[in-house]
Amino acid sequence: QVQLVESGGGLVQAGGSLRLSCAASGRTFSRYTMGWFRQAPGKEREFVAAINWSGGSTRYAESVKGRFTISRDNAKNTVYLQMNSLKPEDTAVYYCAARGLNLVVVANLYDYWGQGTQVTVSS
Repeated sequence: QVQLVESGGGLVQAGGSLRLSCAASGRTFSRYTMGWFRQAPGKEREFVAAINWSGGSTRYAESVKGRFTISRDNAKNTVYLQMNSLKPEDTAVYYCAARGLNLVVVANLYDYWGQGTQVTVSS
């Protein structure tokens, strides 16, 4: 069993930055692929970013490429999402997720999910 807890969300003006954190419990964290997804009001959950167990492979949605950076610190059982140049379109609940296999971008292939953290970007 793996438990994930997100933090770092909040209200920010367009052009600003936030850093989200996801703290994981469990001894197997260091071998898990980790991902970030988001869900805006009335819309489906969409892929944002993912990172493999070693940190050597990452992937981003086209809408955030060049603005967001995913990273992990296995010693701290934590994955991060640095969000820069935020836009109102980034407003959503952000979720972290984990799976024990290779990096993928499909939400249903992830096994464990956090409770989500709200990010609101004002214009």
